[in-house]
Amino acid sequence: MSRAWLNERKHDFYYRKAKEEKYRSRAAYKLLQCNAKYRFLNKGQIVVDLGAAPGGWLQASRKLVGKEGLVVGVDLKEIVPLPFTNIVSVVGDIRENETHNSIEEILPGSADAVVSDVSPNVSGVWEVDHARQIDLARNSLKIALKVLRTNGNFFVKVFQGDMFQGFVEEVKRYFDRVEIIKPRASRSKSSEVFVLGMGLKV
Repeated sequence: MSRAWLNERKHDFYYRKAKEEKYRSRAAYKLLQCNAKYRFLNKGQIVVDLGAAPGGWLQASRKLVGKEGLVVGVDLKEIVPLPFTNIVSVVGDIRENETHNSIEEILPGSADAVVSDVSPNVSGVWEVDHARQIDLARNSLKIALKVLRTNGNFFVKVFQGDMFQGFVEEVKRYFDRVEIIKPRASRSKSSEVFVLGMGLKV
C-alpha cells in the first residue's frame, strides 16, 4: 500500500465515519444507503451475505433485520466473530457446491435476501478484473436462485465494463424489478455499481 493511498484513506469521510461508529468497513454505508431508498432488507428477515469479510455488511444487515432476523456471512477468509447470536459465518468459496450446501444447511428456511460484495483479487489488468468480477457476480446469482424465497431480493456489486449489460439482462430474467445503483459512499473514481433485483419470479 502506497503512502498516498494510506493518506487518502485516512482523510476519507466514510472511513472516518466507520471508525467512529464502529463498523468494520466503510462499505457498510453503501448497503445502508441503498437500503434506505429501496428497502430490500427489513426487520425479521433471513439474509445471506456473500463476501462478508471483514464484517461491515454483516453489521449493517444485522442492524436492518434486528434481533428477530438471521444473517449468514460467507467468505474465503474466516470472519472474526461479532457479538450477536443471530450472525453465523461460513468459510468457503462461493464457486464451490460444497459452500452452497453449507449455506443451505444453516438456513432455517428460504432466505429473504442475498447480498454480495464479493470482489476478485485485482490484477491491474482491467479486462481480466472485469471478467473475474462478472464471474463472481454470476456465482452470487446462482446461490440467490438456490436459496431465495419467491419475491426475495438480490443485491450485488459489479464492475462496469463490456460484460456488464449482459449480466444485468440475466438478472432481469429472474426478478420483477432491476435497479442499477451508485451509492454516495462509493468512491466517484471507482467503476463499481450495484445491481438490485427485487421480487424473485416464481
